[in-house]
Amino acid sequence: MTDSKHLVSSYDRDLESIQALIMKMGGMVETAIADSVKALVERDEDLAAEVRERDRDIDAMEELVNEQAARILALRAPAASDLRTVLTVIKISASLERIGDYAKNLAKRTSVLVQMHPIDGSGGAIRRMAREVEVMLRDGLDAYVQHDVQMAADVRSRDRDVDQMYNALFRELLTHMMEDPRNITACMHLHFIVKNIERMGDLTTNIAEQVIYLVTGEIPDDERPKGDRTPFVAEPENG
Repeated sequence: MTDSKHLVSSYDRDLESIQALIMKMGGMVETAIADSVKALVERDEDLAAEVRERDRDIDAMEELVNEQAARILALRAPAASDLRTVLTVIKISASLERIGDYAKNLAKRTSVLVQMHPIDGSGGAIRRMAREVEVMLRDGLDAYVQHDVQMAADVRSRDRDVDQMYNALFRELLTHMMEDPRNITACMHLHFIVKNIERMGDLTTNIAEQVIYLVTGEIPDDERPKGDRTPFVAEPENG
């Protein structure tokens, strides 16, 4: 009986450990979002370089999560809710890693934009949009910790707000380009940035859906609430 209790306790510690890694990784990604936008708005090339460098730590954290998840699957053969926990951790870590990639891409473009004339009003709007995604991510991770389906559903619904912010910024950038062709290059870079932030919102919504799966065993099959997706140029790079 003692051995059985010991095994259960050890298994619980394994699950707790891997979930703690997810929360640590989430904190790193939240910082990457905030710092990448701060670097852009304040035209801080040093901070942008730090964001790019720290992305390696986020990548390494995802690898560690996957290694521990594989170990649990191989040694523990989890069933039912425990299996969902491990699968959810794997998918959430993948979404976090991709959000980190988008923050890195944003920082890369910052080093180009600092050489150009700033576009009036863009900094504040981008900061607000990124802040909304950052709060969504924090709430999504809180929902994960608390197994709160309602909070996760709320995060999912707020993706529409991010889409609407993106649409408004798209139109604003288009106006700047039409008014002065000299703004075209800077506005194109800024569009890629706001598209990256919009994709961060999509990935945060994926995390919320994984929370719902974790608790209920089902992925939401209804259409996500989306704002008008105004087309512009080619998709931004991811990596």
